[in-house]
Amino acid sequence: MCDYVHPRTLKVSLSPWGPDDEIGRLNWITDESRDLVMRSIDSSRSFDVSVKYFLGMPSWSAAGDPPFQIWMTHTPKGNENDALLNVSQESKELISYSGDAISMYTHCGTHIDTFNHFGYRGQIWNGYKEADDLGSRHWNKCGPEKFPIICARAVLLDIAACKGVDRLPPSYGIGKADIDEAMAKQGVEIRKGDVVMLRTGMMTVWPDRDLFMKHSPGLNVEGAEYLAGLGAMIIGADNISLENAPSPEPDNYFPVHTYLFSEVGIPIIELLWLEELAKEKVYEVAFIGRAMPIVGATGAPLQPVVFPLKRSA
Repeated sequence: MCDYVHPRTLKVSLSPWGPDDEIGRLNWITDESRDLVMRSIDSSRSFDVSVKYFLGMPSWSAAGDPPFQIWMTHTPKGNENDALLNVSQESKELISYSGDAISMYTHCGTHIDTFNHFGYRGQIWNGYKEADDLGSRHWNKCGPEKFPIICARAVLLDIAACKGVDRLPPSYGIGKADIDEAMAKQGVEIRKGDVVMLRTGMMTVWPDRDLFMKHSPGLNVEGAEYLAGLGAMIIGADNISLENAPSPEPDNYFPVHTYLFSEVGIPIIELLWLEELAKEKVYEVAFIGRAMPIVGATGAPLQPVVFPLKRSA
């Protein structure tokens, strides 16, 4: 049943959890909800549903954001030749020391988006304003450091398999009928506080940049409203941007993002690796993950691990 219906208004919502809230529906994670999830785990199997980070990996760069980069800051031979370390030459020859550094857009790889990522007219979730709450380096509200450890029941909806295809057609929008079809065929339901994971099949072409990045299928506004109404706490997918692209709305290039973040308080996860779960037809799991606590960021890397649920859960 759609007990949590929130029709789209194109206006920022004030949080039902009060004027200081920065985490939206993640408030549904409680000691009691975590205990229930942990008691339901079948610990005989586990699945990592994140992608690996590597040079050349597909990432969002259409607006000029940096790709993933890694480089050495120290190499064993370099340490011998350079005078960077205040140690003896014998010590540098004895010890093989390597170091490295990385740089990337915070929305690279498997990651969770925060509510300051998108808003309406200079405002974000709960009425926080750019004029008051955005510093020179980052937002002072709604960063991933505020998110709790995610420990929740999760449901995989394999939309591609339900359609009998490896991956959905370009720009296909997942709506209410698709969600209902997947739930019926898989014999699952979405409950209040669930993480919903949508499989479009786009990871079947990963990491081919041209195939993966262009005209991605994904969730449309109708589907987002429906999942919100069913009580979804987080919505994720195996594609680059959760929603289908390009946007069908000429004046809103990310209508699903803006609706879920600004109006409902639902964070999203992008670039989930769902192929193993789909292959084994594991549709109900315990989802455990922690966003990297980058203060004030608009998104953060996430490495979720999921466990099948016991049959009685």
